[in-house]
Amino acid sequence: MATKNILIVPGDGIGQEVTAVGKKVLDAIAIKFGHTFHYDEALIGHVAIEATGEALPAESLQKMRQSDAVLFGAVGHPKYDNDPSAKVRPEQGLLKMRKELGLYANLRPIKLFDELLSASSIKPEILKGADILFFRELTGDIYFGEKGRKNDGDTAYDVAEYSKYEVERIGRKAFEAARTRKKKLCSVDKANVLETSRLWREVIQKLALEYPDVEVEHQFVDSTAMMLIKNPCRFDVVVTANLFGDILTDEASQIAGSMGMLASASIGDGTGVYEPIHGSAHDITGKGIANPLASILSAALLLDISFGMKEESELIISAVDQVLKQGFRTVDIADKSTKPEQILGTDAMGAAVLKFL
Repeated sequence: MATKNILIVPGDGIGQEVTAVGKKVLDAIAIKFGHTFHYDEALIGHVAIEATGEALPAESLQKMRQSDAVLFGAVGHPKYDNDPSAKVRPEQGLLKMRKELGLYANLRPIKLFDELLSASSIKPEILKGADILFFRELTGDIYFGEKGRKNDGDTAYDVAEYSKYEVERIGRKAFEAARTRKKKLCSVDKANVLETSRLWREVIQKLALEYPDVEVEHQFVDSTAMMLIKNPCRFDVVVTANLFGDILTDEASQIAGSMGMLASASIGDGTGVYEPIHGSAHDITGKGIANPLASILSAALLLDISFGMKEESELIISAVDQVLKQGFRTVDIADKSTKPEQILGTDAMGAAVLKFL
C-alpha cells in the first residue's frame, strides 16, 4: 500500500474529457490495491491564458514540482493556429513545463493490440507483432534554439542546437531500456547533412562501448520514416532528437491504428508527466466521442514508471485488451466489422474498462 500525490492537468479541448476518465481508472486501482492517491488540479494552455494571461502560471508549476506524478491532457486552441502573431500561445506552457521540470526524455510505446490490426491503413501482415519503444529528446533542438526574423521580416530562422550531455542522458536511458527488451537500439539522425546530427551520432557511438550487449544501428530520419511503414517489426528501441521524434512518433501512431491509442511519458530526474500523444482536437471537443484509451494507458505508464507499480499497470493494459477483445471501439478505431452498438463514446469506453478492472 502506498500514498501518492497525483496532479491532474487536463489542459484544453478533449484533454478535459479523456483525463477525467484516466483519473477514474487511477481511483479504481487505488481501491483494488489499497493505495491512497491524493489529487490536485492545475491549469495550462489556453484555459490558463484565459484565466491568468500565462500559458503556465507559477502556481501550476509549483504544484507540478510538489507532486509525485502528473496526468496531463493536451494543449492547443484554433484561435492561435490562425493568429501567428499571438505573443502568448498554449504550446508555450507545454515547452516551459518540460524545460522547468527537466523532462528531457519522452517515451512513446508503439504497441499494437491484435484486435486493432484492421484499424490501421497498413496491411495486417506487415503490422502483426510490432512493438516499438521510442525515446524522443525533449529539451533541445530547433524548438529551443535561437529564432527570429531578419531582412524586414522577409526571412525567418530557427537554430537547432544540441550539447553532448543532452544526447548522452537520453541515450543512456534508451540503452538501459534496450537491455530489458530485445537488446536492439536504432539511433535516428541526419548526420549526412546536419552538424547537430553528427554530434548526436558521435555521442551514441561512444555510449555504445559501455553497452556491448546491445546491438546498435544508425539510420537517417528519412530512411527510418520509410522503414516504419515498410517493416515496423524490424525496430525495437528507437532514440532520436526532438524534431525527428515528434514527426516519427506521429507517423508510428498509425501502426497502433490511431493516435487515440498511444500513451507517453515525459521523464527526467524529478516529477514525471504522463499524457496521450494526441492533441486537443477541438473539432470533436464536447461531442463525447474522444478515445480515452490513450489517457487510460498513460495512467498505466504513470503507475509503472513513477511508482514502480508494475502489477497495477499491467492490470490496466489487460483491461483495455479485454474491452477490445469484446469488440468495443470508439469511432476512431472502428472498422466495417464493428456493430453500431459496439461503438462507444468517451465515458462509455471508460466505464467498459472500469468494469474489467
